[in-house]
Amino acid sequence: MLYYSMYGHVEKLAQEIKKGAASVEGVDGFVFGFPRRFGIMPAQFKAFLDSTEGLWRTQQLAGKHAEIFYSTGSQGGGQETTALTAITQLVHHGMIFVPIGYTFGAGIFEMENVKSGSPYGAETYAGDGSRQPSQLELDQAFNQGKYLASITKKLKNEQAL
Repeated sequence: MLYYSMYGHVEKLAQEIKKGAASVEGVDGFVFGFPRRFGIMPAQFKAFLDSTEGLWRTQQLAGKHAEIFYSTGSQGGGQETTALTAITQLVHHGMIFVPIGYTFGAGIFEMENVKSGSPYGAETYAGDGSRQPSQLELDQAFNQGKYLASITKKLKNEQAL
């Protein structure tokens, strides 16, 4: 798991994703997390991805499963735009993007409490940095980790046949 966290929000989601993934034995996958800046990933994370040119040239990440997750300051923070621009990084590496879709069930449709998240991946609203991820957002992150691990394990078992 690779992530960049300024105020700890992305790190909290990362911890839950790791727990979810650990609940499924015998698999590896990539999960990338970052805060959102003006509808795209922040320059710090983009610079990291830009430094992976050697991996790109040799396609060492091709065929690896990957997911994304993020935080945002507001509801109008470019949630879908961020996901779509981040996926291009995975595509150039030949990685297989595994969206969580609506596997979180009713939680994705929750309207009574403030929460974020989408079919692209888990998310939290950070606001000015003082708001912490809600339990619902943390639960979605756990689900994301478990889902990636389950899909990775399923595909790994199918390749072994």
